Amino acid sequence: MHFEYERLSALDKAHLWHPFTQMKDYMGADPLIIERGEGVMLYDVQGRGYYDGFSSVWLNVHGHNVPELNQAVMDQLARVAHSTLLGMANVPSIELATKLVQIAPPGLNKVFYSDSGATGVEIAIKMAFQYWHNRGIPKKKTFITMNHAYHGDTLGAVSVGAIPLYHEVFRPMLFPAHVIPYPYPYRHANGAAGAMEETLERLRTLLKAKSDEIAAMIVEPIVQGASGIVVMPPGCLSELAEICKRYDVLLIADEVATGFGRTGEMFACGHEGVSPDLMVVGKGLTGGYLPVAATLTTDEVYEAFYADYEEQKTFFHGHSFTGNPLGCSVALASLKLIEDRRVIESVGAKAGFVARKLAGLTDWPNIGEVRQKGLMIGIELVRDKAAREPYDWAERIGVQVCMRAREMGMLTRPLGNVVVFIPPLASTEPELDAMTEILVQSIRDVTEGRIG
Repeated sequence: MHFEYERLSALDKAHLWHPFTQMKDYMGADPLIIERGEGVMLYDVQGRGYYDGFSSVWLNVHGHNVPELNQAVMDQLARVAHSTLLGMANVPSIELATKLVQIAPPGLNKVFYSDSGATGVEIAIKMAFQYWHNRGIPKKKTFITMNHAYHGDTLGAVSVGAIPLYHEVFRPMLFPAHVIPYPYPYRHANGAAGAMEETLERLRTLLKAKSDEIAAMIVEPIVQGASGIVVMPPGCLSELAEICKRYDVLLIADEVATGFGRTGEMFACGHEGVSPDLMVVGKGLTGGYLPVAATLTTDEVYEAFYADYEEQKTFFHGHSFTGNPLGCSVALASLKLIEDRRVIESVGAKAGFVARKLAGLTDWPNIGEVRQKGLMIGIELVRDKAAREPYDWAERIGVQVCMRAREMGMLTRPLGNVVVFIPPLASTEPELDAMTEILVQSIRDVTEGRIG
């Protein structure tokens, strides 16, 4: 086994370029190489087990190696692995589209498939743009996003992204977008009420002046993920939706990270009864098995593209693996498990358990805030609690905590100074207990200087 690890490690370093990874750092360490998974555990090639404390980048729902999901893939594989949706259909894609419409917010009746959250966002942006063009209102062509937004890494998605570290280098390649604040109560002088009012007022002011040229607003509903698991004040999302509707601007909800029960509702929009004009889903759609995403929209948007062939109003967009039967089959099986096992109904109790386990952290000198919605948790570490002074980026405080957690048997990744805890929804209370114990101890060891 030692020889096999050395062989794979050498090949990894020789040939793989890892995402969101500084390869110079990576080359100087022993890589973690995962071989298999079982339940909420992942196992490396040397046989060591780790809790999957971030759901393999926020997408695992039922755990790994789930018999029902494995069987769904195998059953479909015995029929056909792939068949295009260009001008034809396949059975699982039809069934899944029907199911998505049934569980989505009211009015989202049409489903367009893709293969990742970023491509789903790209589709939503292009649909919104062409919707106004097809209606004969081409002046409406700009977009509103929110500061520190992350919507994926394709160029359209990056254009509506607003995290300088990730996006600024590509700015010359992008279309400009209007940016308003995402309400960040911890970092706002007037707390939740002030943060929310600033956001709403900035949106009202912008739309009052420029709604005739704005096609759509895109938002991460209820929880903004990559900015540090920032939770919106209650009522903010519904107010944003109402303002957009009043000024005839489409609302795009990016539910890639928040969908399929992660926040305690099937979709985060459900917390406030919001029905967007377009909604993007991915990550948990297949239970974490295969890369399938979808962009859902209304009959009104769809009908702007429905025309005689010669009018050239077709939505000229697609991917080779759009509506892949294997992915759609496992997504259907995952949604059935969510219903049969009442997964979403269980999130509230599990979230409450985690909240109680982490409650004491708020008194620690280097914990600025513990933010949580459902089973999305972000713990912001600060150098000075009273001044809310962040650690310097170069100190890698979040990285240190996550590396310590890995040493203790749990995997997660930081967002700068924010340590993320996003366990699989199927995690049991004893598993959550073990994971939170590791998380708390890791933070204590690093912030109190017990390692290093």
